[in-house]
Amino acid sequence: MVQVAVMGYGVVGSGVVEVLTQHKDSIAKRAKEEIHIKYILDIREFPGSPFADKFTKDFEQILNDDEVKVVAEVMGGVNPAYDFTKRCLLSGKSVVTSNKELVATKGAELLEIARQNNVNYLFEASVGGGIPIIRPISQCLAANEVIEIAGILNGTTNFILTKMINDNMAFEDALKLAQDNGYAERDPSADIEGHDAGRKIAILASLAYGKHIYPDLVHTQGITKITLDDVAYASAWGGVIKLIGRVKRLDNGKLDISVEPMLIENTSQLANVNDVFNGILVRGDSTGDVVFYGKGAGKLPTASAVVADIIDCVKHLKARKYLYWADGTADCVEPYEKTSYAVYIKAECTDKQAALAQIQELFNDVHMIVRADAPENEIAFATGVMTVEEQQSAIRKLALTGVEVKAKIRIADF
Repeated sequence: MVQVAVMGYGVVGSGVVEVLTQHKDSIAKRAKEEIHIKYILDIREFPGSPFADKFTKDFEQILNDDEVKVVAEVMGGVNPAYDFTKRCLLSGKSVVTSNKELVATKGAELLEIARQNNVNYLFEASVGGGIPIIRPISQCLAANEVIEIAGILNGTTNFILTKMINDNMAFEDALKLAQDNGYAERDPSADIEGHDAGRKIAILASLAYGKHIYPDLVHTQGITKITLDDVAYASAWGGVIKLIGRVKRLDNGKLDISVEPMLIENTSQLANVNDVFNGILVRGDSTGDVVFYGKGAGKLPTASAVVADIIDCVKHLKARKYLYWADGTADCVEPYEKTSYAVYIKAECTDKQAALAQIQELFNDVHMIVRADAPENEIAFATGVMTVEEQQSAIRKLALTGVEVKAKIRIADF
């Protein structure tokens, strides 16, 4: 029998306890050991819980119990999760987590501590909830050079954009519906400003390319400025707008990494990933494109990924799994201004003919986009590939001629 502890009894933590309890026998067969929950750490009281005898408010009790071999950290946030995780690893306990913020900010350090102490630090649930992605990249696709990863990594923003695309619902109304349905927090900023997806693509980039990419190195832009007019222009262009986390290794060895709204063609495998679902495309040099799809959050999908990592730790108590990346620095990432891509631009002007002449002169390979019922002074177009610096320079020159850019959205190439 292997004793485990669960730190945190919120949505995910209670799901972990539920899965471990309800599937006890089948989990024992897969793990080749019976797994027993000895402690549940939480500062709250749960007097009516069937697990009341397992609750503790004292982390030291877990830390000092040599019988506890695996700890599930499902508290969220960096503090005190970082301190607790670090001390567990140093004491010879393996740790599994769903805590994307902690993995994204402290992953390299915690993986090194796990390596030095011959234990495991696993985090399948930190990206994509119940969608398997960490293990496939580190094991199943290990023979590939990962060319690119691109994904819809946040269910809240995908739900909002789906409502805007399919139901012509304004952003504010779609956000309120997401909150009413429990998909968005009262303070939704981590989702709608792109920070949640930024942490996830940072983790995937670190795993795929072997150097820790910190979230503050990821150019991050949310969906708060997307309008129904932009949605209509995307449709006229032949695609949809999605919030995409993307990383690609450039020829110079640096990474082009960002989270931002992108226009993607209707033929893309990510175009029809809707509502709260996530989709992650991994492009390998041998496999080509492989797409992982499913619910990216939720109590039981996420809990199931945490429990899978617990089983993995139990099976590897005496043989550490290889999951590792080294620390990284800012020079791993190409400055955003130097990156290149095609772009959709919407602008207002007083003289369309003069504006068109300026646009053709300043931008590469311009294709005009027309939508129904557009105001007379509105103009929209797609460009060819240009660096961000070139785009910004062209926009400044347009402004000098009275053409005011109201929207600029990256056009994806997958």
